Amino acid sequence: MEKLGPGDPQQIGSYRLLARLGAGGMGHVYLARSERGRTVAVKLVREELAAQEEFRERFRQEVQAARRVGGYWTAPVLDADTEAAVPWVATGYVAGPSLQQVVGHDHGALPERTVRILAAGLAHALKDIHAAGIVHRDLKPSNVLVTIDGPRVIDFGIARALETVTDGGLTRTGALVGSPGFMAPEQVRGDRITPACDVFCLGSVLAYAATGALPFGTANSGVHALMFRIAQEEPDLDGVPEGIADLVRDCLRKDPAARPSLDRVLERTGADDTVADGRALDPWLPSALVAQLGRHAVRLLETEDPQGAGSAEGADPPGPPAGRRGSGPGENPGPGPTPEHAPAADEASPRPALPPAPAAAPAATPGPPPPGLPGEGGPVNHLPTMVAGQGAPPAPRRLPAAGVPPHPQVQAPPPPHPAYGYPQQHPQPHPAYGGLGSTPPYGPPPYGTTPPYGPPQPQRGRDGRSTALLVVIALVVALAAGGSVYALMQGGGDDRADDRPGPTQSTGTSPTTPGPSPTTSQQGTSPSPAGGTIPAGYLGTWTTTIDNAEGEHSRSLTLQQGEPGDTVLSLVADGPTKDGGTYHCVFEGRLTAEPGTGGALSIGPSTVKVGQPRTACTPGAATEVTLLPDGTLERVNTSSGERLTYTRQ
Repeated sequence: MEKLGPGDPQQIGSYRLLARLGAGGMGHVYLARSERGRTVAVKLVREELAAQEEFRERFRQEVQAARRVGGYWTAPVLDADTEAAVPWVATGYVAGPSLQQVVGHDHGALPERTVRILAAGLAHALKDIHAAGIVHRDLKPSNVLVTIDGPRVIDFGIARALETVTDGGLTRTGALVGSPGFMAPEQVRGDRITPACDVFCLGSVLAYAATGALPFGTANSGVHALMFRIAQEEPDLDGVPEGIADLVRDCLRKDPAARPSLDRVLERTGADDTVADGRALDPWLPSALVAQLGRHAVRLLETEDPQGAGSAEGADPPGPPAGRRGSGPGENPGPGPTPEHAPAADEASPRPALPPAPAAAPAATPGPPPPGLPGEGGPVNHLPTMVAGQGAPPAPRRLPAAGVPPHPQVQAPPPPHPAYGYPQQHPQPHPAYGGLGSTPPYGPPPYGTTPPYGPPQPQRGRDGRSTALLVVIALVVALAAGGSVYALMQGGGDDRADDRPGPTQSTGTSPTTPGPSPTTSQQGTSPSPAGGTIPAGYLGTWTTTIDNAEGEHSRSLTLQQGEPGDTVLSLVADGPTKDGGTYHCVFEGRLTAEPGTGGALSIGPSTVKVGQPRTACTPGAATEVTLLPDGTLERVNTSSGERLTYTRQ
């Protein structure tokens, strides 16, 4: 979770924005609060996509379909405006990390019992989604949120709107949507998609949860090689507990007809004895994760409206001029090299830049380019959602990067808050976080000089006594649940999981990336000077170059002093494009946490400040920056594990 920046709107529809949760191929996601105090997640579509009528039409259809999904296990769609100049959709929010965050950063591989209950919850969620006539198509760890009650599935169906968009912004039948490491063979081949596709994706997610590794490996050798393995080779299920290995293997059958039905998955996981009414019947998470959820709930309760929000009532937030308004019914670069990082082997050349999207108001921050274009955060391994020609999913911790990595990234300590937090569809019998009221339907705001997201709303205060009460409830629930989990699991799967390489361990180093991992490189830093928390050894300008088929790409990274929440990183990326032109990109990133004992810096997702051409520069993922003993600086992507080394200028 990041503070709102100068280019972010303060208001979308009737929702006051509180913080930025993340960004993807479709747009930005914000933490927001309704007029009546309900906390929601609002996804704001990228302006480039909003300008394409094909995308708008599909987006309308998918939002309408998503609102039909019921049940306890999915994110509810609460509100939407698909006719706004910049469309948006609001969903319920739950203060829980993604499965990717839990396995990749916070805990490591999960115990067998936890994975079994995870499978039951996800099977229930998929049944509810399929009952509404939707195939998710993009079930992956970052689309699964972990709560005390059980897993919750988000982003079902909405990503299909990207099928209408290809590299040139034109409609193309059969465009791929999904994350390569979690795709089904029929998605890879472009065959007919059925609900059995989601069962295959479920098997991949369960294998990742149980081992911390993808069953078909990473895309370090190229996304096409990964897709070939998915379509032709058997999964690597080494490390999957014996009790669930057969179920995972059956879900990963190449033939859709050979995969088990969701009802059969529920039977084989013993769902009748473990889950009911949207929650696990007994504590299902390791105690450390339960405590983390409690702390996150407390932080959420303490989140206030941005200082000064609503004070400039006549001022339009940044954004394009207002367009037609109406109530809605009921992410990412491609395989070309990114301006920030080296390209992977056969994915080496940037695509020609497309003409820029229609200009927004002067204060607006440029959005990311259409999918398939190179950008600051676009290695083949780090895409949330992919259309035809896009990259691959996050690389797992236990498999180090190979070859020249296109993005300097590796698993890192957790950021202070999880990136995406969605859904709690129904009030639970014992809510851990406290319901904040329902969100009423909202009609279109007045037409005229209002921004495309809707008119500003008066700031609302929160009663101090109610906040204190909610904090106490959250702490009590977290402590009680943590104790129960410890008593139940201390002799079982939790201990076994701890024997595996955890989020602060490393099982190897890339042969082309010499030097120790960030977790073993904790010397050589100097104390932080006054005025900030960053050790002095990091400050200054660092450079590196990347050579590929197009030529030499330069990177200049500058770190300045600051506190968590401040912009401390600036990156200038220059290089040639595949069509013979050049690009010039400037990115900025904020410090998201106090440096650890070794001085490692956690940097939030980057934003584009200068893009020439605009379509060649894409916001990047969160990274970790570590000063190595040999005096070099290593920047690592916390999603994919890819990295790049800089030397002091």
